Amino acid sequence: MALCIVTAGPVAADADIGPFSRGVAGSQPGAPWRATKLPKVVQETHYRLVEDGGVVVLEADANAAMSGLVHPLAADPRANPILEWRWKVNGLPSNANFGTKQGDDFAARVYVLFDYDTAKLPLLARLKLKLARALYGEAVPAAGLCYVWDAKVAVGTTAWSPYTDRLRVIVVDSGAVDVGRWKTVRRNVVEDYRAAFGEEPPALSGVAVATDTDNTGSRLTAWYGDLKLLGTP
Repeated sequence: MALCIVTAGPVAADADIGPFSRGVAGSQPGAPWRATKLPKVVQETHYRLVEDGGVVVLEADANAAMSGLVHPLAADPRANPILEWRWKVNGLPSNANFGTKQGDDFAARVYVLFDYDTAKLPLLARLKLKLARALYGEAVPAAGLCYVWDAKVAVGTTAWSPYTDRLRVIVVDSGAVDVGRWKTVRRNVVEDYRAAFGEEPPALSGVAVATDTDNTGSRLTAWYGDLKLLGTP
């Protein structure tokens, strides 16, 4: 199941977003990172800082579980449009099925949330968002991107979340070839937002990471390195 979030109490953006590497192995990520869960999901993903190759990273262990870690932001994406991170997974969810509620599980997700003014939405879109929030909680975003490591579909595949058409899911890694290896991902969030929503992006309101196995009942572990906002070369 997708983690859909909005953030409150934003903090100033930095090139490094609450870097895990500055934490202490064996502890929880420090503020402003905070846990977020969906109201209908019983099991939560467990997060902690661990050492990997001499660097402290975030470990996410999910056993038929779903929850995420959210970092609030207040940043102009045009100033630093590139989001960079690295991640590693020990496997991929069984019976995952991209674009469906029943198979909407991913070993690793990174979300980018935007401070979108819902008054700008057409009436039908506002009603659909209101319904989604009634069903899945007030955390359903008004505009967001979700980068995923999928089990099967090709890199570059995109679709709206099966829970809301205000969250664009983008496959940036796929398949088991690189399971167990660190992968680095760089995305231009301004370009991805334009492609998804057909307009210029508003300010960033947050980022999140999530390892998600509640729909398929899988047991998986993922690791996340530091997330960074960078300028264009």
